[in-house]
This record gives sequence, structure tokens and C-alpha cells, in this order.
Amino acid sequence: MPEMDDRIKRVTAAIIDDYTKGRAIDKENTFSQPEKEAVVDIIEKLQKIIFPGFYRMKDYRYYTVESMASTLVEDVLFNLIKQISLSLKYCESCDPLNEEETAEKAREKAFAFIEKIPSIREYIDTDLQAEYDGDPAAYSKDEIVYSYPGFYAIVVYRIAHELVRLKVPLIPRMMSEYAHSCTGIDINPGAEIGKYFFIDHGTGIVIGETTRIGEHVKLYQGVTLGAISTRKGQLLKGKKRHPTIEDNVTIYAGASILGGDTVIGADSVIGANAFITSSVPSGSRISIV
Repeated sequence: MPEMDDRIKRVTAAIIDDYTKGRAIDKENTFSQPEKEAVVDIIEKLQKIIFPGFYRMKDYRYYTVESMASTLVEDVLFNLIKQISLSLKYCESCDPLNEEETAEKAREKAFAFIEKIPSIREYIDTDLQAEYDGDPAAYSKDEIVYSYPGFYAIVVYRIAHELVRLKVPLIPRMMSEYAHSCTGIDINPGAEIGKYFFIDHGTGIVIGETTRIGEHVKLYQGVTLGAISTRKGQLLKGKKRHPTIEDNVTIYAGASILGGDTVIGADSVIGANAFITSSVPSGSRISIV
């Protein structure tokens, strides 16, 4: 139909013209940034490395755990080096690098991450123990690994946080937002979280970038550990905007704890729907009357 062809040509020309306005959304170098599908693939393969007996290996055939681990490590390294290379141009504080220097830096960071996997697994094992000890509805640890969204969000956070510590741009946030989209739990990979972290139910939990959480902390659904105000936007980058939660704290559903100077003292219990913008001492019991 000539009329249809003409309309398609006109609207296409208008869209092409709109691409020329120099905005952030007009970027055309399609293959020069990390790929979401590759980042998700890295997460899934890291799960198989972290939990060697839990996830079926559909793409590989192997006879020993050594051959399985070796194959997965090589696969993850190959993809991670490529994605880190693509992400390094997003590092605002880095010196410009040529192609060879970028590739070498990506290799260093990827190997440094892989070497941290035993440490990541150590933390994840304590998180699994906390989930099991804290939830009488859990009949086995296997059930938690396979089905608990809170535990999955923590696992992805542990992976992404290690990449943050290695100053890998962009990829950690892509990982955490993928977990967010799967679980409804939003943990910024820059947050610092100690061992034995327990999320119960989890939907709607928000943990901001500069949050610090101690050990043996338990959060229920809908908890926000956030900033008091973000109206200053980018002017607040790098500043402590989110609260500190000390050891052995329980925070019940719907509570909001806000502000970079706010500290919840150790061994405290924060009741459901509490709204807190100032510090409370150790051993506090806060509830809405």
C-alpha cells in the first residue's frame, strides 16, 4: 500500500531526526556498554559455583566437581572480563585508558573478584544459617536456597558488593536491580552488610547505598533504610545519607529509618510502621502507640 509506505517513511524520518538532538537518550553506540543478558548469565553461573550441588548444569557435561568448577570459572571470567572492559568507561574518577590498558585492568578486576568467591561463600553461608534459624516456616536450608526471595536478593547483593569494592562501574547496579525486579527487594550494592543477615518475606524492602548494617540483623517486609531528603540530588553523591544499624537489631514490617546520622543501637527492636529520623541507644524498644 503506497499510502502506508509513505507514512512509514515519514515517521521513520521524524524519529531519525529526533536522534540528532544530543540528549542522553540519543546514544547510538549500541554495542559499547555492558549487556544485561550477559550480566544475568554471570549471576546464574556464579550461583552454580557458589552452590555446586543445587543447580542443574544443562549446558555442560562433567564427571567431577573440579571439572565443573573449572569450566564455570573460565566461562564467568570470559564474560566478566568483557563486561568490565565495557563498563570501565563509566568510571568518572579513572584516567583514560587505551584498549590494551582497559583489557588488562578488566582482567585484573575479574581475577580479583573470582579469588574472592570463598569469602563471598563464607558470608552467604552465615546468611543461610540466619534465615534457617530465624524462620520456623523453613523446613530445610535447601528450601531457602531454592525458593526464598530474600535469600536470593542477599546472594546477588554479596556478589555485586564485591564488585563495588573492586571499583567496577555499572555492573554491580545492573545486578542488584535485576534482583530487585525479581524479588521486589532493593539493596544498593554499595551498602555494607555484616554476616548473618536475615530478610523475612522481604517485598518492598529498600536499603540505600550508604547504609551500614552490623551482624545478626533481621528485616521484615516493607522496611526502608533511606535518606531523609534527596532534593539536593547529585550534590549529595558520596555523602553518608542512610542510617547505621548495629548488631542484633530486628526491624519489623513497614518501619522507615532515615538519615545518614541516624544510628540504631545494638540489640534494639523497632516495631512495625515506626518512623525514625534520629538515633536510638542500644537496647531500645520502639513501637507506635
